[in-house]
Amino acid sequence: MGLIIIYWISVVILFIAGVVQVIIKSAKNESVKSGLKLIIISVIMVVIGVGACAVILSNLNIRN
Repeated sequence: MGLIIIYWISVVILFIAGVVQVIIKSAKNESVKSGLKLIIISVIMVVIGVGACAVILSNLNIRN
């Protein structure tokens, strides 16, 4: 259970860090590539995490 919480906290931290980087670097007229990479990684992690949760929940319904 602890790993799941750590996983979702890391997703949120990556997303927030990416958004903050994009905002700061766009205000300074710098490249926002690194911020966009963090946002894309966090979105991919959300998709993987939701898929894993769906598989776990579907397996729980079969056993009951």
